[in-house]
Amino acid sequence: MIYHLLYPLGSEYIVFNVFRYITFRSVYALLTALLISIVLGPLFIAWLQRLKFGQHIREDVPKHNGKAGTPTMGGLLIAFSLLTSVLLWGDLTNVYLWLTIFVFVGFGLVGFWDDFLKVVKKRNQGLSAGGKLLGQIVVALGAISLLLLQPAYSTILYFPFLKMLQPDMLWMYIPFAVLVMVGSSNGVNLTDGLDGLAIGPLIVAAACFGIFVYVAGHVQIAKYLQVAYVPGVGEVTVFCAALVGAGLGFLWFNAYPAQVFMGDVGSLSLGGVLGFIAVLAKQELLLLIVGGLFVVETLSVILQVGYFKMTGGKRIFRMAPLHHHFELQGVPESKIIVRCWIFSIIMALISLSALKLR
Repeated sequence: MIYHLLYPLGSEYIVFNVFRYITFRSVYALLTALLISIVLGPLFIAWLQRLKFGQHIREDVPKHNGKAGTPTMGGLLIAFSLLTSVLLWGDLTNVYLWLTIFVFVGFGLVGFWDDFLKVVKKRNQGLSAGGKLLGQIVVALGAISLLLLQPAYSTILYFPFLKMLQPDMLWMYIPFAVLVMVGSSNGVNLTDGLDGLAIGPLIVAAACFGIFVYVAGHVQIAKYLQVAYVPGVGEVTVFCAALVGAGLGFLWFNAYPAQVFMGDVGSLSLGGVLGFIAVLAKQELLLLIVGGLFVVETLSVILQVGYFKMTGGKRIFRMAPLHHHFELQGVPESKIIVRCWIFSIIMALISLSALKLR
């Protein structure tokens, strides 16, 4: 059967006893995904070039004209590396792992269709905003509905730093969780505008939530730290680790100057699954801090559009999302990227402190 890969060896052969441990398998899931993406990266990029899957640049971003034609849909490389590693190292009898894969693939299909339409039309317009949003909502709604069928999962909302505030949202939890996932997906999508800008913070966030989901699935640690315990959810740590590895491998080619872009197939799937992992770990609100960069980028767009409509054409920023504003101010692209990475690391460290400051 399909689940007889590496994980069962831990119980069948004593020499493979370490395969029983999530931490061991997570380390090797990371290394496996990293190795696959780095080895296959050049072949994959060459394949995209032969297919003429090049990026079409928005006309209102003049500084990026030189990037036109750079291969896009690099998220497929991330997906292949990540899923291969997870299927190899994960416990494929774990329902939470399969739900995470479902979300990743589902959001990825929405992004793939959007990217494919852009390539066919040879312009930076794929799915309509409404069509893309509908696809994301359908996938998120399906995942949350299946998640709530699990007896060990509850609709209680936990507030970071406030252990006594734990309201039960009941049926309202469904639209809330869908909002978390769709918002996270679109936040990453908006941030993906410079070489390596989105994947760097995603790697940091995935590593951070790998810790949170491991803690949530470990009864002793969860009890000691007074966080929600969700039996079995710790297996998703393997997915988070593989995501980190696949992300690092992609960054090898996506770092400035980028040889490939992730496209919506990458940004929507990674953002959506990040939101779902936050839901699994019962750390939905903490995603606002861990993914602080994505929140800031999204807010810059909302504020810009709202202010533009209210004032009849005036702007707060030179251009939104915010990274384009800094570009037009003359800040070098590489400096914007590294500073955003530093900001993301700081926000992740603040988030991890919530495990003790309660």
